[in-house]
Amino acid sequence: MLAVDCLTEQELLQRVAEGNELAFRQIFDTYHHLLGAHIFRLTDSMETAEEIVQDVFIKMWDNREELTDIRNLKAYLFVVSRNQALNALKKSLREQKHYQKWQTEQQLSENLDNQEPVFNNHYHLLDLAINQLPPQQQKVYLMSRHERLKYAEIAMKMNISRETVKKYLQLAVGFISSYLRENTYLLILLFIYFNL
Repeated sequence: MLAVDCLTEQELLQRVAEGNELAFRQIFDTYHHLLGAHIFRLTDSMETAEEIVQDVFIKMWDNREELTDIRNLKAYLFVVSRNQALNALKKSLREQKHYQKWQTEQQLSENLDNQEPVFNNHYHLLDLAINQLPPQQQKVYLMSRHERLKYAEIAMKMNISRETVKKYLQLAVGFISSYLRENTYLLILLFIYFNL
């Protein structure tokens, strides 16, 4: 069998396209460290970089019949690996969002008092929404709804205009309403769960 280390890049690709594992190994040995370093710079994770390098070479082997169309192997490998890295980063972001949503659900669940009917815990959800308001909106909302102060009284206490009070209250109520709408399904699920 002919040694593959003296073949040109195009000859190597032709051999790989024909299923020659030695030629594939030669390409792997030549590029895997280079690709790993490139992907590590993109992902900042050695584990992710190793997985992506493996995926790139598996994909290359699976599609080996198409390799004869490649004119610049290094550029091809860098583009494929960059795309794989970007896909991995997008997947990681999606997983983080799912995790944050799960954490919110867990926090809500933990805040619910198991002794009360679940729909009475609407107030727990309301508290979560209020806690997420910007500080000024939160103050205005609490003064208006809890202390029952009028716009002019709030404006005087906070040293802001009456119109600003009105605007802060509108923004706060809008956010809270939206938050409650988006998270009411959790209350329904918890109601079902606790009443099984």
